[in-house]
Amino acid sequence: MKKPDTFFYKHSSHYFNIIRNFFSIRNLLLAIFDVEGVLYDEEYLPILAEKLDKEEEIWEITKQGIQGKINWEEGLRTRVAALKGLDQKVCQEVADNLPIMTGAKEACRVLKAAGWKLMAVSGGFTLMMDRLQKELDLDYVYCNDLIFKDGKLDGVKINVDSDKSKSAKIKIAEWGEKKEDIICVVDGANDIKLFDICDLGIAYRAQDLVKDLATTTLEEKDLSKILDIINKHFKLELETTV
Repeated sequence: MKKPDTFFYKHSSHYFNIIRNFFSIRNLLLAIFDVEGVLYDEEYLPILAEKLDKEEEIWEITKQGIQGKINWEEGLRTRVAALKGLDQKVCQEVADNLPIMTGAKEACRVLKAAGWKLMAVSGGFTLMMDRLQKELDLDYVYCNDLIFKDGKLDGVKINVDSDKSKSAKIKIAEWGEKKEDIICVVDGANDIKLFDICDLGIAYRAQDLVKDLATTTLEEKDLSKILDIINKHFKLELETTV
């Protein structure tokens, strides 16, 4: 009778762990991100407002919307209306220069390498999302559209409202995702319904209301730190930074 392969038995636990982690990682398929304040380290409309010396007015409305103190859709229309007439080239230039959040590229790179799908659901706009989707290798983005007439800002088409989960559910159904395989990383009151469709909800440098409803919070301004949270929550071994 042939003797057992002692090398295999000696190292079997190591190979078992590799296989187990591979399939565990493959089961964690989807990360959903808010954008402004999470993937981008700025709010877009307040920066545009500086061009018209309306930054205080726009930022106050923005804060009230993030905090859930006013109707989010009404607030968005009001902010865009206040900026009506801005040159389209200026709007695009500001979008192209929005800084990506510290650690966002690293977090997305590691998750993609582990087989995850990445989705962004934003109350922001297409002209700021195209670049972000390419740089972070996002699989899909949902956002709103600024309307321009004769090269000037004229209004907004709202595709993503205060219930961001409605948008996310479209792709979740198409991709066949399950709630236990989804995480969400958000910061504002208009994001909280995303927590209903995920297993792990991370409040990233968020409003108190969001923190109260999240699974956990992250205050450090480094989005790559979500990898430590994911590893702990799901008992994985995703690559992390020191």
